[in-house]
Amino acid sequence: MNIRESAEDYLEAILILREEKGAVRSVDVAHHLDFTKASVSVAMKRFRENGYIQVDGEGYITLLPAGEEIAQRVYGRHKLLTRFLMDLGVSGETAAADACKIEHDLSEESFQRIQAYVRDLEP
Repeated sequence: MNIRESAEDYLEAILILREEKGAVRSVDVAHHLDFTKASVSVAMKRFRENGYIQVDGEGYITLLPAGEEIAQRVYGRHKLLTRFLMDLGVSGETAAADACKIEHDLSEESFQRIQAYVRDLEP
């Protein structure tokens, strides 16, 4: 499965919801992303078929190692970029929205330099 921006968003949403709620169902993902339940259902089927998630008999979603790795990478980028933009004086809401746009397209080299820069700012 070719992981695209929308797929990364789905996996990241599952991770965020798991951290917030402990357990995640497709309906939670739909609400979080403001997508239809049908769209989420189709995506979850693809993720199951490709080994990114597992869904139990009660509909609870678990990230499998491949899905967890992608979700952690994207969410880590999101958090760092949000913090970086806020350190520059961007409001929290705008920083988070812009980080969502940047996290998928930023090169690894640029991300590593931003990460090093932010790390150097820490006391």
